[in-house]
Amino acid sequence: MMMGPVVDLDKCIHCNICDEVCPGDVIVMRNGWPVIQYPEECWFCGACRLDCPTDCFTFIFPPVMLGR
Repeated sequence: MMMGPVVDLDKCIHCNICDEVCPGDVIVMRNGWPVIQYPEECWFCGACRLDCPTDCFTFIFPPVMLGR
């Protein structure tokens, strides 16, 4: 299961903001579309979600690991 940002391509307007604001270079643009290239490297900072003008990003957070 992929964890990290998930993009709704139906909402995407190809503005490239997500690629520009992602501090971990997790999101890259390919042929005008945002691609989550390295989901395991996501810091869950929310920059893509906060700056996206069409609200096309959501997150899948990793399960909480409980100590034994």
